[in-house]
Amino acid sequence: MRLLKPALAALAIALIGAPALAQVPRAADGKPDLTGIWTNASLTPLSRAPGQKSLVVTEAEAAKIAAGTGLAGISADDPDFNDSGYSDPNKGAPEKGGDDFGLKGYDKFWTQPGENLAFVKGEWRTSNIVEPANGQLPFKDPAAQMKRQIEGFRVYMTGEAPYEGPEEPTLSERCLIGFGQTGGPGMLSVLYNNNYQIVQTPEHMLILVEMAHDARIVPIFASADEARRNHRPAAIKPWLGDTVGWWEGDTFVMETRNINPLQAGEQSFPVSAKGVVTERLTRTGEKDIFYEFSVNDPDTYTQPWRAEMAFYPSTGWYEYACHEGNHGMIGILAGARERERQSVPAKPTR
Repeated sequence: MRLLKPALAALAIALIGAPALAQVPRAADGKPDLTGIWTNASLTPLSRAPGQKSLVVTEAEAAKIAAGTGLAGISADDPDFNDSGYSDPNKGAPEKGGDDFGLKGYDKFWTQPGENLAFVKGEWRTSNIVEPANGQLPFKDPAAQMKRQIEGFRVYMTGEAPYEGPEEPTLSERCLIGFGQTGGPGMLSVLYNNNYQIVQTPEHMLILVEMAHDARIVPIFASADEARRNHRPAAIKPWLGDTVGWWEGDTFVMETRNINPLQAGEQSFPVSAKGVVTERLTRTGEKDIFYEFSVNDPDTYTQPWRAEMAFYPSTGWYEYACHEGNHGMIGILAGARERERQSVPAKPTR
């Protein structure tokens, strides 16, 4: 017994000096409780910015990057913005046909993307992507994807599109799904409305997305095998995909297949008909959910890739009212009809 006393003393000292283990709230069934209102707002992009080689930076470096981060394509030092970040109310609208005609409809009054880089696992991150190590999407055809992005941004900047019918505007403009990738699969922070309300029951996980009121109702099964057997037929391709869930220890796993192909063109990253997105949520404390997702899509990417983020408690969640009193669609279609009338030669009169 005497030989054990020094070891026990050393163990006691180590335990006293060790940080306390995080207390994870648990639901009535013993599972970690994800219920609450959360936000993933941050200035960290999905892909690492050009010239930024490191995934992890110091707090000082993170603050410098955040201060130099632009807004919706507008650089942080744009001369049209004053020190407060608001556009000059006396300047007037951009010139019709100019490169910035549709670009400066937002300023900081309308936006809330976050103030800092993402803080994940105690680290300041420069990209959500952690694999591959360069922080870039491993596209099989980078040129084609760049062309897609350029065309999408051109329409965003200029508003120039045929608008032949109500289906012509983007899905997000029609409020069918949220802007960017806010609703998932692969839930990313966007320009504003980065709040999520999670309601957990033993049978379902509801994730209500503030942006454009997307709702993900995920059935929970006893195992991965059972969940996968309950995917809907491939012919059914709902918005945000067909998602099933299960618990792996204290981690809630969601697997999504059969994402609507119309969704791919407007998201932060495309997923083909063969793509599978796997999301994992692990509550690591009172005020933290570690969130990661991986994409396995051999038609689009050269390898599977993975991203990491964190969700933190939010102060509130707001209803996203999109179409109520919105005359934009009427104006768009009326303009298209008038352009058609002007392009038709007048009939000769007798």
